Amino acid sequence: MEYVAFWQHTDGLSKALFFVLMGLSVVSWVTLALRLLTTRALVKKTAGWLAQAIHQLNLPLTALSADNRQRVVEQALLQQLGRIRLQTEQGLPVLGSIAAIAPFIGLFGTVWGIFHALHAIGMTGKAGLGQVAGPVGESLIMTGLGLAVAIPAVLGYNLCLRQHRILMARLQDEAHTVLMQQVVPAFREPSQSSPAAIERPAQLVSEVA
Repeated sequence: MEYVAFWQHTDGLSKALFFVLMGLSVVSWVTLALRLLTTRALVKKTAGWLAQAIHQLNLPLTALSADNRQRVVEQALLQQLGRIRLQTEQGLPVLGSIAAIAPFIGLFGTVWGIFHALHAIGMTGKAGLGQVAGPVGESLIMTGLGLAVAIPAVLGYNLCLRQHRILMARLQDEAHTVLMQQVVPAFREPSQSSPAAIERPAQLVSEVA
C-alpha cells in the first residue's frame, strides 16, 4: 500500500490528524531528550549539593536549641528537595499525556477514514471486497501512527520516572546525613571503605527497583 494512495484518499480532517500525530511525536522525542540530559546533569552535581545549599542559607543554628535546630534544618532541606523535584518532574506530564491521547487520536482518524470509505462505497453502489479492502486498510494506517507515537512516549515516561526516583532516593539519603550532621555536630558520615558505606548504595538500588 503506497503512501501516495493513502494521502489521496484522505480528506482535510484526516490530514490534520496526521500532522497532529507527527507534531506530538516530535514533541515527545524532544521532551525525552531534554529530560534525560537534565536529569543526567542533576545527578552529576547533586553530590554534596544539599550540604552546600544549607550552608549558603547562613541559618543561625548555633543560637537554637536541638529541637528548634532540627525543625529549621528539616524545613530548609524540604525546601531544597522540593525545588529539585520540580526540576526533575518537568516534562513528565507531557510524555504521559502524549502516551495517553495519541492512540485515541489515531483511532479517531481510523473511524473517520472508514466512515468516508463506506460512504463512498454507498454512493457508487459497489460493495465488493476490492472496493472495501483498499480504503479501509488505508484508514487503519492512522491507528498504526497513533501507536507509533504512543509507545515511545510510554517507554520514555517510564525511563524518566525511574531516573527521577533514583535521584530523589539519593537526595533523601543525603538529606538525612545533612540533618544528622546539623543536629548532632559530632556525627560523621561513614567512610567509603566502611561496611555501612558499602551496603547503603545496594540498599538504595534495591529500594528504587
